[in-house]
Amino acid sequence: MITLSIEHVSSPLARAFSISRGAKTAAESVLVTLQQDGFTGRGESVPYGRYGETVESVIAAIEKHRAEIEGGLSRIDLQTLMPPGAARCAVDCAMWDLEAKRTGKPVWQLAGLPEPVPLETAVTVVLASADEMANAAREAQGKLLKVKLGGDGDIDRVRAVHEARPDARLILDANEQLEAGALPGLAREAARLGVVLIEQPFAAGKDAALLKRPPEVAICADESAHTREQVQDLARLYDAVNVKLDKTGGLTEALAMVREAKACGLGVMVGCMVAGSVSMAPAVLLGTLADAIDLDGPLWLSKDVEHGLKYEGGTVFPPSRDLWG
Repeated sequence: MITLSIEHVSSPLARAFSISRGAKTAAESVLVTLQQDGFTGRGESVPYGRYGETVESVIAAIEKHRAEIEGGLSRIDLQTLMPPGAARCAVDCAMWDLEAKRTGKPVWQLAGLPEPVPLETAVTVVLASADEMANAAREAQGKLLKVKLGGDGDIDRVRAVHEARPDARLILDANEQLEAGALPGLAREAARLGVVLIEQPFAAGKDAALLKRPPEVAICADESAHTREQVQDLARLYDAVNVKLDKTGGLTEALAMVREAKACGLGVMVGCMVAGSVSMAPAVLLGTLADAIDLDGPLWLSKDVEHGLKYEGGTVFPPSRDLWG
C-alpha cells in the first residue's frame, strides 16, 4: 500500500521575479510525497495561472485520484488517468523517485538517460528598466543569460545587457508579448548583440507569422509547446521547443516530447518555473538530452530545501540521491 501526502509549499523569493505578465515575490508549488515499505518518493510542481491552474485546483486534481494512486497505479496508467499539467507532474515525478529508492537504481538509469554531468544553465535577467537589467546582468553568474522582454524599449534593454555583459550569450524571452511587426527588426539587431535564441515572441495559437520567421536568430516555442502532440506542427513554425515538466505533466511525457522534438529536427531547451530543487531535479537529469537548459529556479529562492542543487558559475550539478532520483 502506498501513502500519498500533498502539501502546498510557499517559498519566498530573494527578489521579485518580473515578466511581461506581472511579478511574483514567492514561489507557490505543490509537493507530493509517496511512501511505501519504508521508502519515500517526492515530486514538486508549480501551478501556472496562464493555464488556469491554482494551488487549490492542482491539489484537488490529485485528491480526486487518491484511491488509484494509493492502490498502486502505475506510472504508465497515470498518463491516461490525469491530463498534462502540474497535478500529474508532481505525482509522476514522485513515482519516479519512489521507484528509484525502491529498486536502488537511479532515475537516469531507469529512464535510459545518459549519466548526469554538470550542465551550463541560463540565468534569468528579469524585466525592468534598461539600466536595472544591465546591473542585474553584471551580477549574474555564468555566460548564458535569459533576458525578459516587455514590449516598448526592448531593444534598449537588450543593448544594455549586451554592453554590460559582452561575454555572455543571450536568450530573449518575450512571453507572448511581441507585436508581429516588431520581430524582424528585433531579430536583426539581436543577432548583433549576442542573442542566440528568441523565445515565444507571439501568443500561443497566434503564431502563424512564424511561417516566414526572420533567419537571423532561432525562434523557440514555450507557451505553444505542452506535450509531444504539438511537436510536428511546431516544427513548421519554430526552430526549437522549450520542454517544461510542469506543462508536460512530468518526466515521463517530457522524455517522450524531447525525443519527438529531436526526431523532427527541432532544437530542445529544458526549462522550468520558479521553484526549488525538488521541482528542478528531474529536469536537470533530462537536460543531458537538451541543447540548452534554463533551470535556475532555486537561485531565486530565499531558502532552498535540504540537499538542494549545487550551482556554481552558471553551472548546475546533478542532484544527489538524498534530494531526488
